[in-house]
Amino acid sequence: TFRAAIERLPYLHDLGVTVIELMPVADFAGERNWGYDGVAPFAPARCYGSPDDFRALVNAAHAAGLGVHLDVVYNHFGPDGAYQGAFSPHYISPKHRSPWGGALNFDGPNSRPVRDYVVENALRWIREYHLDGLRLDATHAIVDESPRPIVAEITAAVRDEAAASGRHVLVIAEDARNLRAVIDSQDRGGWGAHAVWSDDFHHQL
Repeated sequence: TFRAAIERLPYLHDLGVTVIELMPVADFAGERNWGYDGVAPFAPARCYGSPDDFRALVNAAHAAGLGVHLDVVYNHFGPDGAYQGAFSPHYISPKHRSPWGGALNFDGPNSRPVRDYVVENALRWIREYHLDGLRLDATHAIVDESPRPIVAEITAAVRDEAAASGRHVLVIAEDARNLRAVIDSQDRGGWGAHAVWSDDFHHQL
């Protein structure tokens, strides 16, 4: 649980860790999950504790001198319990699929509200829970043929939010393609992410 994790923070600090990264905590079907089948992106998973419990974990980490990053998934919804489609048929792309099911509709008809939904979700974690960074899961699996990729839009919004609040917040893209555009600045046509999660190095370890 979020509260139980607080008890382990001193071990990480003593080890020399400076930032902890949480796997996705968006609520999912069932009681156990790695988090990559999230269906309620704005809700911390109930099995880990309440939203205030999550805030307490972040606050305790900060008090211990640790930053907190969160893994977020915007390439698909989980296969069970995702009811967004009951409110609108436009959440899921009519022409794209991800390796894990229907892809979110970032470039098709009526995709603007879907893009807003995802951008606001990224900002929610930063505003409401004071996270220090987001790791965007598998950006290579986000299918988006629009002129401005959704990852660039998320990154710009996070940078603006951080600047307005006087904080330093990172966006890290997990992308296996080794694309320079991921970290190139947006005024040079890039996506503007602060860093790339190196799958090559990660898998070798």
